[in-house]
Amino acid sequence: MPLEGTYDVSIVLPVCNAALWLEECLRSVCDQDFQGSLELSIYDDASQDDSRAIIERCSPALAERGIRVVISENKSGMPSGVGFAKNRAVEQSQGSHLCFLDADDVMATMRVRLQLAAASVRSRHTLLGCQVRRLPEASTQRYVQWANSTTPEQLHLQAYTSHGPTLLMPTWFCARELYDAVGGFSEAGKGTPEDLIFFLRHLELGGQLHRVDHVLLMYRYHQGGATFSVLEDTIWDVRLRALETAVLSKWKEFTIWNAGKQGRKLYRSLSVENRNKVMSFCDVDKKKIAKGVYTHEESTDLTGGIFEKNLASLNLMEGRDYIHFN
Repeated sequence: MPLEGTYDVSIVLPVCNAALWLEECLRSVCDQDFQGSLELSIYDDASQDDSRAIIERCSPALAERGIRVVISENKSGMPSGVGFAKNRAVEQSQGSHLCFLDADDVMATMRVRLQLAAASVRSRHTLLGCQVRRLPEASTQRYVQWANSTTPEQLHLQAYTSHGPTLLMPTWFCARELYDAVGGFSEAGKGTPEDLIFFLRHLELGGQLHRVDHVLLMYRYHQGGATFSVLEDTIWDVRLRALETAVLSKWKEFTIWNAGKQGRKLYRSLSVENRNKVMSFCDVDKKKIAKGVYTHEESTDLTGGIFEKNLASLNLMEGRDYIHFN
């Protein structure tokens, strides 16, 4: 096991069949303007393409730049998953801070410098991210706009939405202590939202969040991304369990603002204890609340529109009075 803290920053790079983008990614590591000690820790998770050859070809340029490169690989022939690869890359690294990078993304030259500067004036239990530019430019525009513009408060308050972590995982930067406190990434394999599980566990432990408001990453969108291997229902279950633990456990009663399919799904998914706390369903669509009652093992009276009138008359605050789960 290497001695931790030998380097200021370790860039953590899991690789699996990334030959199409890897050279551009590695070039962006080499082009960092950070003047401190920098390490690149790569774990090749049983790539079957030219990824390893590209790494070997680019390594001399990285070494000339003063960046230590450490490489290990899964020789089983079967990939073990993104969480496994990230954990192995972290374990072999020596940096006091960890900068996570996906092999299909490209860092801006000032990423490491600006994120370390922001981390240095905050608690070592702060997970940092940054703004991104999406490639292709027109892809997932609403998602990117949301991720780049959430307020510091919303980074915490909107953590349970279907968008996933309010700090996009390829932008993460943190002290090693934070990673150790969370316990690393889930190694359950393909189909596991390891980044969401890590993120919600960090919040459960009282961790902080901060976004550096500069575009420091070119975030690539393509059908081969690991995100597409995770089922929507799996993400729903992870989000819901975290919501119940962190929020609903503290509420004596609450209203579900959606009388349609999503609202009913949320109600059915709750534990029995939390279903008993649901006082009503509300909706702006009169058709959805016309029946006045929803039955699922027990009945719940609807407000018939009273709650939305209350929203107009009361000074309701996100986080204190309501939480997004969409």
